[in-house]
Amino acid sequence: MKLLRRLLPAPWISGLLLAAWLMLNASLSAGQVALGALLALAIPRMLRRLRPERPTLRQGQVALRLALVVAGDIVLSSIAVGRRILGPEAAIRPRFVWIPLDIRDAHGIVALAGIITMTPGTLSAELADDRRHLLIHAFDVDDEAALIADIKKRYEAPLRVIFEAAGKP
Repeated sequence: MKLLRRLLPAPWISGLLLAAWLMLNASLSAGQVALGALLALAIPRMLRRLRPERPTLRQGQVALRLALVVAGDIVLSSIAVGRRILGPEAAIRPRFVWIPLDIRDAHGIVALAGIITMTPGTLSAELADDRRHLLIHAFDVDDEAALIADIKKRYEAPLRVIFEAAGKP
């Protein structure tokens, strides 16, 4: 098992690298498969030191619920942004908002920033040096406090449960 872990430190990444190599080359020839496999084995091993800590995921059912919430929010936000764009420009109230963070796990913060960026109408812009605030840009903000509360409840709270033992309800 140790030998397998040394050869394949990130099996999912290796598989994705091999698949990407074969798709980019549009070939399943023996040479391309061998070269892709070599790269898929070598790249994760060479880059292993750049990723010193691994995420510890907890509560898989919370992660599934969060994924469903995010998917629904993406659809609803797309519709809302489309309506705002087609409406009068003066009705749009864009704003930068600092979100205070309770989550401390670096992977959880990255996931939160990614979720915010994937949701139409919002974009993660900056993380404070102390990792205690995330600056976001929102396309249309009626109530800044409500936006902050919504992000913390819908996204940050589940991410704390998934990534941090302290986040357990």
